[in-house]
Amino acid sequence: MIEIELDGKKVDIVEGSMIMHAADKAGTYIPHFCYHKKLSIAANCRMCLVDVEKMPKPMPACATPVTQGMIVRTKSAKAITAQKSVMEFLLINHPLDCPICDQGGECQLQDLAVGYGGSSSRYQEEKRVVAVKDVGPLVSMQEMSRCIHCTRCIRFGQEIAGVMELGMSHRGEHAEIETFLGQSIDSELSGNMIDICPVGALTSKPFRYSARTWELSRRKSVSPHDSTGSNLIVQVKNNKVMRVVPLENESINECWIADRDRFSYEALNSEERLTSPMIKQGGEWRSVDWQTALEYVANGLKQIKADHGAASIGTLASAHSTLEELFLAASLMRGIGSENIDYRLRNAEFPVYEGARFLGTTIASLSDLQRVLIVGSNLRKEHPLFAQRIRQATRKGAAVSVISADSNDWAMPIAHQVTVEAGQWVEVLAAVAASIASAKGVDRFVAAEPSSASDAIARSLMSGERKALLLGNSAAHHDKASSLLAIANWIGQQTGATVGYLTEAANTVGAQIVGALPGKGGLNAGQMLGGALKAVILLNNEPEFDSVAGAKSKANLMNAQMVVSLSPFKANMAFSDVMLPIAPFTETSGTFVNAQGLAQSFHAVVKPLCETRPAWKVLRVLANVLGLPGFDYESSADVLKQLSGDDSSNPYSVNPALLSNQTTASVDRSPSMVSPVVARIYSLDGTVRRASSLQLTADAKSAGHVLETAA
Repeated sequence: MIEIELDGKKVDIVEGSMIMHAADKAGTYIPHFCYHKKLSIAANCRMCLVDVEKMPKPMPACATPVTQGMIVRTKSAKAITAQKSVMEFLLINHPLDCPICDQGGECQLQDLAVGYGGSSSRYQEEKRVVAVKDVGPLVSMQEMSRCIHCTRCIRFGQEIAGVMELGMSHRGEHAEIETFLGQSIDSELSGNMIDICPVGALTSKPFRYSARTWELSRRKSVSPHDSTGSNLIVQVKNNKVMRVVPLENESINECWIADRDRFSYEALNSEERLTSPMIKQGGEWRSVDWQTALEYVANGLKQIKADHGAASIGTLASAHSTLEELFLAASLMRGIGSENIDYRLRNAEFPVYEGARFLGTTIASLSDLQRVLIVGSNLRKEHPLFAQRIRQATRKGAAVSVISADSNDWAMPIAHQVTVEAGQWVEVLAAVAASIASAKGVDRFVAAEPSSASDAIARSLMSGERKALLLGNSAAHHDKASSLLAIANWIGQQTGATVGYLTEAANTVGAQIVGALPGKGGLNAGQMLGGALKAVILLNNEPEFDSVAGAKSKANLMNAQMVVSLSPFKANMAFSDVMLPIAPFTETSGTFVNAQGLAQSFHAVVKPLCETRPAWKVLRVLANVLGLPGFDYESSADVLKQLSGDDSSNPYSVNPALLSNQTTASVDRSPSMVSPVVARIYSLDGTVRRASSLQLTADAKSAGHVLETAA
């Protein structure tokens, strides 16, 4: 540590830090545009010029290293004059279009121009105009004449997203930020460029011209999509979600969110929303009131239970549902007398878990890993923010090894990659274990033979200190998932690596914790999707798109006597008998448990649309109509208190004892002929599938996914 003087205050700062870092530590604001705490230093806007004693001219605070005894003045006449001069240059070509700018009200240039800009300009020359560019459905480059060339967007692409999609061409007043050869911006993190642009040159295409920032109410929430549990600010106008931006949480999503989290809100306002309970009679759908719908469901379930027994009734739940919804769905089934409930719709194997499968480490620790082995994951598309953290680890020297079925572009350096069909993953991982056993001189866990590829991966895992072996969605959905986990655990024990699942959905861990799994004698999701039930309750999912059965589930579910679909959307109408409109995450309160086992609760940000009701309330009232005891909850918080086992108002805390990736399964090395079923990036859940702008992206088009229109 060294000591400097900043505006008369003594500041201790790590040697090698910049003046800007010392100012941040001291709570002193220095105006800037190009500097961003998560990006490399460019020092090209010069707005952060400060007065450093014994320096003949002002120095950029972001790029000037501190030295022992340095004296810095950020508000001296010398510094202020320099900053005002820079502002004058920045405004020479900036268009005077604040009244129509989407960034107006949250624009750094606008804010700083008040303090450092002149009341009039000395320049009378015509301002430059930059041609409009179309770079895709998410990011708008309509107003690049506003660009001040801070290069934040370029550096974000290179350093955070891992893809240099934007660059600067030409020089001087002809310089432009653009994609090359007319390409589009296709990164799964591209929306963050909008947030970090300080001047409104890059704006949100779906949000464009829909509201002014000061008209929006800002409310906290949690992403319902992948298992990161990204913290969100949902911005609302007239009880309608208008925009979603990140809420900074350094231990989870830092200051970024994936495009899936940012733009999926479009579905919440779409015509696909189900707005009232509906019953199918004579092949025709008609809207009814809630009392009629719930009594119809209750009477149907009672009759089927009387005719075929409680074991003929089951629930297929989505892990995108809240903790409270999943708990009540499981309690409802068990109250009826059935153990048929499962969230694992895409799984091919259904073992009994020793504990809730989870990441095995913290999300924040991914940024500091030195060695990583990832099995069965298209990480960049399935978990964009996990990929971003591991990408940062590679920038610090981490070695990433991959076993997968496809040679995807990971947008990061891969040290070792084995690309084989999923049916051979067990054998490949067993070979890695054999290589480790040979290197350490211990007995082999399985009788496999090492290879040059397995030796390279083994050497990587046996070096370094902070290590992780991560099983992706394909590994979790594999028909030999237990064998993969058993080998992974042995490798972890031998190398000191943590072992965990990346976990697919926002509440995959939570679904396991609250028992949304079949009990003794209960049917698993595969059996239920195969047509083994007389009555099926579908909680927040569409089996045709969300299950391993795919289109076959349609015919199988048509054979059931009653199918009840609880969904925010007009989904499953081809084979359902009752449609109950439930609230999406923005219209209900609840809790998600992310991949590391962290429970995060949130409140509704808008009122439920029309006759929509929160799913926890629908399940509670249905249980009341069925006459089941123990369903007297007045709020989702009451359900959470039941889960946490106390009456305190503290957030639900997951007991670490409930989290375990251990397995007693034996290893089956026989080749598998079944390919794991995983969701594409913009097909993960019903909300994402109905977000129109996301479905226009290159990722969505390459998936070839076509959403079934409501019947």
